[in-house]
Amino acid sequence: MRHIQHPGNAAPNRLHSVPCRVEEFVTRLAPGQTLLNAVATAMRDIGSSSAVMRLSGGALDCFAFCMPALSKTSEHAVYFSETYRVEGVVLLEAATVTYGVRAGQPWLHCHAVWTEPSGRRHSGHLLPDQVQVAREILATGRAIQDAEFVVTPDAETNFSLFVPQRTSAASVSGQNKVSTALGTAHMVRLSPNVDLCFALERFCQEHGITAATIEGGVGSTVGAVFEDGRVVEPFVTELLIRQGEIRLGDDGEPRARIDIVMVDYLGGVSEGVLARGENPVLVTFELVVQPLDA
Repeated sequence: MRHIQHPGNAAPNRLHSVPCRVEEFVTRLAPGQTLLNAVATAMRDIGSSSAVMRLSGGALDCFAFCMPALSKTSEHAVYFSETYRVEGVVLLEAATVTYGVRAGQPWLHCHAVWTEPSGRRHSGHLLPDQVQVAREILATGRAIQDAEFVVTPDAETNFSLFVPQRTSAASVSGQNKVSTALGTAHMVRLSPNVDLCFALERFCQEHGITAATIEGGVGSTVGAVFEDGRVVEPFVTELLIRQGEIRLGDDGEPRARIDIVMVDYLGGVSEGVLARGENPVLVTFELVVQPLDA
């Protein structure tokens, strides 16, 4: 399996998880504000400081994004590209968001796929405090209680990354939400060089989870190998999970099926179902494992 060497020492624990309570929500992001403010407003109405969600439809303006890139210094193994800007209204196809806290304030991590005015379909890492919501966007996901995703310095990668942390119990009591209580779930952050599918399968096995959905899903892998045999050779990528689930296989063991869209550092966009055992995490991966029997 491919491997990435980061500047810091690797911690023994490669999967950090925190149990939490979640509520399913369906809401819409109102136009006329930045993506960050639109999500923060929606989550404040719902009553949660952290969430994972998927966005679809609608449009964005003042569009600013970056892509994964090679690092120009020894401080990081990989890095971000320069900021790219698109003139005109961009149509959002899909995005995945981790929403949490940075320095005590709302923040989010968003990877998206979109269509530009020129007709080009592209993918990348949105700059949420610059991109403006131009047309209403549908947001569906899980509002998190009793825990938060908190941006925390990571010694291994030398980045500050979302990490799940416990908080004091708090009830979700928004007035305008459309939500359904779901019970116990698990916030997860995966470290570099663990296979995405295998790590989640092992986690479910250890926790007695026989079936689960993967909610949210923002992260990166060292290139990619798809289930149908296609290979993404450029090794610096960022991706979003379009759909993910874990079910028991014929052998009675958990098996993950993860459908993604990714962009590599050369600008190539690829999509499909990831091959199990062939896709190590590059820098980080954030998601929620939602047991179906919770």
